[in-house]
Amino acid sequence: MTKSIEPNLLQATQAIKLPPAINDFVIRFANTNGTGSASANNMFAKAIVRMGIPVSAKNIFPSNIQGLPTWFEVRVSERNYLARRGGKSEIVVGMNSQSLADDIDSVISGGFFLYDSSKQLINNLLRNDINCLSIPISAICLKEYQDPRQRQLFKNVIYVGALAALLNIEFETLKSLVGDQFKGKEKLITANIYALELGYQYANQHFICPLPIKVERRDLINDRILVNGNTGSGLGAVYRGATIVGWYPITPSTSIIEKFASYCERLRIDPANGKKNYALVQAEDELAAIGITIGASWNGAIAFTATSGPGISLMTEFLGLAYFSEIPMVLSNVQRAGPSTGMPTRTQQSDILSCADASHGDTKQVLLFPESPTECFEFSALAFDLTEQLQTPIIIMSDLDLGMNDHLTDEFIWDDEKKYKQGKLLSAEQLSEIKHYAVILISTVTVFAIGHYRAPILIRGLFLLGEPLVITWQITAKNLKIMSIICSG
Repeated sequence: MTKSIEPNLLQATQAIKLPPAINDFVIRFANTNGTGSASANNMFAKAIVRMGIPVSAKNIFPSNIQGLPTWFEVRVSERNYLARRGGKSEIVVGMNSQSLADDIDSVISGGFFLYDSSKQLINNLLRNDINCLSIPISAICLKEYQDPRQRQLFKNVIYVGALAALLNIEFETLKSLVGDQFKGKEKLITANIYALELGYQYANQHFICPLPIKVERRDLINDRILVNGNTGSGLGAVYRGATIVGWYPITPSTSIIEKFASYCERLRIDPANGKKNYALVQAEDELAAIGITIGASWNGAIAFTATSGPGISLMTEFLGLAYFSEIPMVLSNVQRAGPSTGMPTRTQQSDILSCADASHGDTKQVLLFPESPTECFEFSALAFDLTEQLQTPIIIMSDLDLGMNDHLTDEFIWDDEKKYKQGKLLSAEQLSEIKHYAVILISTVTVFAIGHYRAPILIRGLFLLGEPLVITWQITAKNLKIMSIICSG
């Protein structure tokens, strides 16, 4: 049978001993989707980062709202390694009865399996080459809390507290994280710290702490921050001045818009009158979302949208319209694996070809490929510069892993003296002097000609394109002139 570790018996009960490991291991949390585990698991990862130790965190979740198994893996590595070694973990926290057999199997020989022992494990699930850390978490919650929701949520916090004792995580660091997360909500701070203490005290009383696998404070983070790419993309759009979002929710891009909205609530409210200086329009589908974005840009707003693979399929015709009509707009594509009936919560760089030639031939779309959350922030701002200079859609090609998982990355830096590159922008005075207005006003230019752009909210700058559009060109060695424009419709 698998052996539970009691005080002073740790070394004697290990059938296979793992060599001691400091700041170099993988821990896997097995939870149920929708139970509040993500917050507790992120707290665990952030606590280790605050101790100056690099981590790589991966959230593996199902495509449903609640009830199915979900996993959260943290690679702790002083060398900044990102993935598991050999596919198995040194420590597994098993909190989901549905996946218990697989979770026990995912422990490396000699590793540790922490589980809720309020109910006895089935004998045929047990392994004799791993060590069980049995904690009656449900029973503790049943005793300590009356509210059923609190009993569920604080299960997760209790095992984080136990791990703090087992892995040598500084308890004061966890308390500081709770204080930051629930700032201004004293009741929540007190309740969460109490739950941490319940787990911490139980582990110290029943196991030899710390385990041979543990963490020790280092100074290896420098100026890096732990953040996901979608947060960077949303914040980059705020800093670059985006004002309009046409949007339809789709995993894994939804949090770009959510982050954009949350930052706008703080940074885009007119202090004089309390009005919002931005607009989010949730559309009925992806076609409407990109249509809203193109229409807003056509009227002079700085507009963008976000989607994933299935949305790209639906937006393709509108991308062609914006391309051939030379309408600036930014599209953030957070790529995933297949449609909603496939694996929409798995990462894949699946839309590169469909985006590169989006439309129905004769297009070469401009794509930006960020490799870190910092570049998501920078490229989000850069995309608006490029779209206004080139007057064509710019597509940012992120993916689920980069967009939704936290990564250690260089801190975001913004130059407040930055001047936007808006291309050939026509002012109100210039517009008033124009008698014959066309998209491209050319006297002497190079063959690579990009049209003028109208300033926002200038009525005279709104112009119509009908079809067919017939342009007669006169080309000489020195210049290029539009001789006539015939527009019907």
